[in-house]
Amino acid sequence: QVQLVESGGGLVQAGGSLRLSCAASGRTFSSDAMAWFRQVPGKEREFVASIDWGGGIKYYTDSVKGRFTISRDNTKNTMYLQMNSLKPEDTAVYYCAAIPLSLGTGVSNAYRYWGQGTQVTVSS
Repeated sequence: QVQLVESGGGLVQAGGSLRLSCAASGRTFSSDAMAWFRQVPGKEREFVASIDWGGGIKYYTDSVKGRFTISRDNTKNTMYLQMNSLKPEDTAVYYCAAIPLSLGTGVSNAYRYWGQGTQVTVSS
């Protein structure tokens, strides 16, 4: 059974940091591009960042550039999102996703595999 499991969410004050992890199991994702999306109630799922299969090509949405860093460790079948200088508007459920292509995309319905999400809440 293919699974993506996020962890590392929680409550943090504005200006603080969190590190999300996405652990993959059931298949090897080392050839897949992966991404983070986020969603708040009543809004569509929003692209946050993507990383290619090798970890060398990364894309970020403008609102997180310079604050968030996406990375992956293919030996551990795990992807990460380091989030610094968090703002209240970063509050959302964060999802990891994988697509069996070498390069990621910001289009959510292109991704085949999804995690269950982890809540990030940033207080002002």
